[in-house]
Amino acid sequence: MTRSQNYINHVALVLDASSSMSHLSRKVVEVADQQIAYLARRSKDLDQETRVTVYVFADKVECVIYDKDVLRMPSLKQLYRVGGMTALLAAALKSQRELAQTAQLYGDHSFLTFVLTDGQENASHRCPDAPSKDPRRLVESVAEMIRTQEDNWTLAVLVPDQMGKHEAMQGGFPKDNIAIWDATSTQGLEEAGQVIQEATEKFMVGRSKGIRGSRAVFSVGAEAVNMDTVAAAGLTPADPSGYALIAVARDAGIRDWVVESGHTYRTGGAFYQLSKSEKIQARKQIAVLEKKTDRVYTGPEARSLLGLPDVEVRVKPDHNDEFTIFVQSTSVNRKLVPNTRLLLMH
Repeated sequence: MTRSQNYINHVALVLDASSSMSHLSRKVVEVADQQIAYLARRSKDLDQETRVTVYVFADKVECVIYDKDVLRMPSLKQLYRVGGMTALLAAALKSQRELAQTAQLYGDHSFLTFVLTDGQENASHRCPDAPSKDPRRLVESVAEMIRTQEDNWTLAVLVPDQMGKHEAMQGGFPKDNIAIWDATSTQGLEEAGQVIQEATEKFMVGRSKGIRGSRAVFSVGAEAVNMDTVAAAGLTPADPSGYALIAVARDAGIRDWVVESGHTYRTGGAFYQLSKSEKIQARKQIAVLEKKTDRVYTGPEARSLLGLPDVEVRVKPDHNDEFTIFVQSTSVNRKLVPNTRLLLMH
């Protein structure tokens, strides 16, 4: 990619401003401002241009900032006011339709939108911006819009409960672009901000590897891996003479099993197969195994391939037909799971 073909990110926050958000209104401003500051910092670090759009919605949907350079963003303090019902579907439709009118000339443009709501849809059919007064038709319109978006569009939503998740899935949101947050407390909102930040980090790191959009923005795990993303991350396979794959036949500590299998245990040299959702620290190395060939890919690129930020983050093993994830063990008595494999780097 030539230097003129720069990465341009259009990041939108679509924020619920219905009456039920009033106890969180100050925190919404704080979390949104933190997200914008973070975007500004990472845009400089990764040499990506980022432009921010903010919508607020209650009975109607209002764009309060449009496609503004992230380095020149004001605080949302004067722009976020609560009161009214929840025109969630109208907000999703209006934000995406208006952003679609943004020029995409001279650069690699990508659109990332986070919708944050604390309740169920209940007002779009009365909203002046809605294309229909029929609630079912509105759900279909959102699903159709998401289905037909280009590959450089990512639309994600944070909802308060399983009911909200169910409704979002009916509206066509990809399952892994939906996150549940605790809408009852400022602590819950703080954590939602963290989730958005991790998802944004994954998105921006992915952008620098040539990935244009995601249908799994909240998922950090094996499903992010395929031959295209391996190639985009610049991964090269490790020398086969530099590692061994050992079958795990029974419950055992990692060092005991390595020794029992006739190998020497070296702290940090053994990688266990990720078999359940768990937190992985920033300093832990990752290896990715291609099942078909038993090729192993390691190094810092393997972390970024999974969208792992440089902070502790929860990773899911996700079923993947092509690849298996291995995580470095720094403990001698890490319990191994039978019928998995152990990767030993020489």
